[in-house]
Amino acid sequence: MALKRERAKGVPVPGGDRLLQRIFTRLGCQGRPPHFIVEFYPYANLTHTVRFTRDTARVRLSDLLRNAPIEIVEAAAALLLARAYRRTPPAEAAECYRNFCRAPATLHRLADLRRRRCQPMLREADRYDLSAMFEQLNRRYFGGSLRRPQLGWSVRSWRVQMGAFDPALDRIVLNRRLDDEDVPRLAVEYVLYHEMLHVKHPGEMARCGLRVHSRAFRAEEKRFAHYDEARRWLERMR
Repeated sequence: MALKRERAKGVPVPGGDRLLQRIFTRLGCQGRPPHFIVEFYPYANLTHTVRFTRDTARVRLSDLLRNAPIEIVEAAAALLLARAYRRTPPAEAAECYRNFCRAPATLHRLADLRRRRCQPMLREADRYDLSAMFEQLNRRYFGGSLRRPQLGWSVRSWRVQMGAFDPALDRIVLNRRLDDEDVPRLAVEYVLYHEMLHVKHPGEMARCGLRVHSRAFRAEEKRFAHYDEARRWLERMR
């Protein structure tokens, strides 16, 4: 799956350098603090990054935070620096940011952002026709009632992940490594069936965050006719 970034450059975070300096001290990071260059950047996800070059740290926070309360920006920056410097993040920052990410308004804005910024680059099939396979699985396991999202193969090979359903784009993408004559049909069907279950069973909120594999999901997943055999085969691919 390829993501299309806006051509616009990052926008400086007002007081960003001072903000990161305070967080650096609060976390008890060792050594001399770098010169922080902090900006809101138009990522296609709620992504935050830091890149170190000599005595400078370039921090990019998702521009989804651009109009967020300052405590949310601080929490995101604290979690990012804590990870970079291997420090324990403040519990209050983690809870604050977690609540922000779970909020319906944030999820709605994130879905809208992904629809606008994600480039629909999918690869054509070499061996397996996902449309025909979807219809067969739909009839067999869903009584033909499951709506069909966009289907396709990843442009690049994924090392571990075999499939993904993106609800914001309403799209199922399978790892191009599966579209090969050496891969048995039952393995491809299982991965597609798994992603179809994500269409039927949207993620639900739990204490630890978003639960995407509920009990109902797992129980229905085991209905797949070649469940054990497919999982064993896919384990060998990883």
